[in-house]
Amino acid sequence: MEPILLIDDDTELSGMLEDYLSRHGFAVRTEHRGEAGLERALSEPFALVLLDVMLPGMDGFEVLRRLRSRSQVSVLLLTARGEDVDRIVGLEIGADDYLPKPFNPRELLARVRAILRRSASHALAESGAAYLEAAGIAMDTGARTASCKGVTLELTDVEFELLRALVSAPGQVLTRESLTEVVLDRKFHPFDRSLDMHVSRLRRKLEDAAGEGERIKTIRAIGYQLAMPSASVRRGA
Repeated sequence: MEPILLIDDDTELSGMLEDYLSRHGFAVRTEHRGEAGLERALSEPFALVLLDVMLPGMDGFEVLRRLRSRSQVSVLLLTARGEDVDRIVGLEIGADDYLPKPFNPRELLARVRAILRRSASHALAESGAAYLEAAGIAMDTGARTASCKGVTLELTDVEFELLRALVSAPGQVLTRESLTEVVLDRKFHPFDRSLDMHVSRLRRKLEDAAGEGERIKTIRAIGYQLAMPSASVRRGA
């Protein structure tokens, strides 16, 4: 059973989710306060963290900030319905995805499985390792490493898959629809800002590493493109 950490102060909801997810093959451990949840997330190996924003003491945003400074474990943020700013802030800090409350447990299960499928690509890549390079970005999909101008990039699973999609098609315009399906493993919705926020975070990491012009270009009303200073691109196994 894959281990999941749930950090939520709603004891009734927590109990329901523990029961539901356990019936679908997950071992759920629960903490009701941010401080205890952060400590556990950093001390035990979890496949995924389900993190509520509204927590007593240390809130979910602060938990996520501190967690991201030391770990790239996948995080699904649970936010209040209608609070778009919570979702934007959460994605900017480094959440892999978000789900507004109240939610259908089946929707939660689908999001959890989608995130874990992305994480599982690490293991799959080891049996078919590939090396990609374009625009000063180098990726070893087997070792699950990436660098820009020789500077190592610390990427979440979503960011890694997003970068892989762009580096695999240098200079080509990739639509938001295709990237959403490939990277987030769900259908594109015009009001969903998740992909844009992941692109923004990845773009900042690339710019911090390279110290020069942006490498991911926004193609208005269409999608994104990896800017190519030259036509060079290498692939290998």
